[in-house]
Amino acid sequence: MAREDDRRGGQGGRDRGDRRDRREREEPEFQDRLVAINRVSKTVKGGKRFGFAALVVVGDQKGRVGYGSGKAREVPEAIRKATEEAKRAMIRVPLREGRTLHHDIEGRHGAGKVVMRTAPAGTGIIAGGPMRAVFEMLGVQDVVAKSIGTQNPYNMVRATFSGLGRETSPRQVASRRGKKVSDILPRRDEAPMDVESEAAMAE
Repeated sequence: MAREDDRRGGQGGRDRGDRRDRREREEPEFQDRLVAINRVSKTVKGGKRFGFAALVVVGDQKGRVGYGSGKAREVPEAIRKATEEAKRAMIRVPLREGRTLHHDIEGRHGAGKVVMRTAPAGTGIIAGGPMRAVFEMLGVQDVVAKSIGTQNPYNMVRATFSGLGRETSPRQVASRRGKKVSDILPRRDEAPMDVESEAAMAE
């Protein structure tokens, strides 16, 4: 009897382990990328207290991405805080064919200005360091981007998110205008719509 109970308990333990593994596989896996790490100081009564500030971008590489910043006395704790903030502030960005943007967009934040343009297949990610991290975590495979006005990674990332937040897909435009997607997209025998008109339509 004892042997049978042991076998039953062992089977139950394996079942629980299988369920736990299944749950972990079903949960979305997020990738994170450390964009910048700076040493910061705070002046207090006894002198200066040093710490670290981290900027992290998190995404599932399937259209969801977020960024966060964190400060702590140690580097690992600063990165952990930034990662947690990034996961709480994720946004969803529609992608065309799952690889590029639907239309050209601009983003601004403070002195930072970024220009992001859709690109044909095979172009790759042509962008600077902080912007490249955002596109890689988002899952973009083809894009041409340029930062104008600042090299501050915080402003570059915020400007990039400002532009991505304004991107719209043809499905969203059609739903807002009460039309079908085929009504707002050019036919194959017509000249393709230029990106400026498409962006204006998305507005």
